Amino acid sequence: SPYRYRARRHSASRAKPATVLGTLRGESRMTNILQRMRSLVPRAAAGAGAAALALVGGTGIAYTAHVESEVKLDFKDVLIRPKRSTLRSRSEVELARTFHFKHSKQELTCVPLMVANMDTVGTFEMAKCFGAHQAMVAIHKHYTVAEWETFAATSPETLPYVAVSAGTSRDDLARVDEILVACPDVRMICLDVANGYSEFFTNTVREVRAKYPTHTIIAGNVVTNEMTEELILSGADMVKVGIGPGSVCTTRKQAGVGYPQLSAVLECADAAHGLGGHIIADGGITCPGDAAKAFGAGADFIMCGGVFAGHDEAAGELIVKEGRQYKLFYGMSSSTAMEKHVGGVANYRSSEGKTVQVPYKGPVSATILDLLGGLRSACTYVGASTLKEMKHRTTFVRVTQQLNPVFGSHDLAKEKVSLVKGG
Repeated sequence: SPYRYRARRHSASRAKPATVLGTLRGESRMTNILQRMRSLVPRAAAGAGAAALALVGGTGIAYTAHVESEVKLDFKDVLIRPKRSTLRSRSEVELARTFHFKHSKQELTCVPLMVANMDTVGTFEMAKCFGAHQAMVAIHKHYTVAEWETFAATSPETLPYVAVSAGTSRDDLARVDEILVACPDVRMICLDVANGYSEFFTNTVREVRAKYPTHTIIAGNVVTNEMTEELILSGADMVKVGIGPGSVCTTRKQAGVGYPQLSAVLECADAAHGLGGHIIADGGITCPGDAAKAFGAGADFIMCGGVFAGHDEAAGELIVKEGRQYKLFYGMSSSTAMEKHVGGVANYRSSEGKTVQVPYKGPVSATILDLLGGLRSACTYVGASTLKEMKHRTTFVRVTQQLNPVFGSHDLAKEKVSLVKGG
């Protein structure tokens, strides 16, 4: 049985289809192996076999599949257990925190709420509003240097609360260099890729750290403790945690890869804090209650995209449909984003994001206040006078149901904003 297969070498002539990985003896034989696999399995499965071959690295050693039987949890699987509290009012809760970053040695006092670096929400307009609340925005990477200069000149008070974003391409990193020269008061860099497990990405983090020793670096995304540690040891001050939980991310559907977000936050926070680093819970937050659970699990920051879509400060024109107003929102690995920025989806990959129309929500300030109000309420329920205390005061209870479903998820008080006036 392939499930009992141990790491050992086989000759190509004796290898059975189920253990064909054991015949791999270096990159020179990969073509022959792939041809044999394609003759044995459907085309889609052959692609998975190719990925598996790449993972073993051509060492000639095959590793059997492993199943972790411990249940991993998402935000929907738990509630926060209330505890005795001495707080008399939500107004007594302090949400701002002062952070001291491991590598950059920078100090930052802020409300640890962050907008994702997506081109629909990670905008300069969003940053102006969030900066007024001492909250953060990772600005999307598609602004020009000239647009950055204009923003820095007109909103200097906002610069401590923004990060310049990049992937791993030479063009992205060159643009970061130009922006940081033009806007020296920007002190934070967000290095963002879908798969933070790449050795190339880790090397990029090291390279950027060497070039910018006093800038605070965000790096991700990962979902496990060992890669959280790897990125921090490579120079990241903060690690973004989350693969697949976002509202317009389809990685779990397309690739079958991911990790339940609550468990990911719990495990990565423990790893990061042991090294003096920080984590950002990125994705899967649908409401203030989820944000509270993320902080209770040990997140230092939360990052959201869909929560802030559909607002005035989000990019895009209003779409009127059957008497209601909407704004477009899409994942940055969606076909919409790739057609916009790189001319389409390359033939070696698939779209791992979707495009949706989000009901118009008005100014984002109302959503910010709603989130912050929910966090203050959560703190009072567990007796935490500061947001930093949440992780020390939180006990999660496993549940089978979160909400009373009688009237669904609709709230007329919030939905009326999207109605066309006079319609």
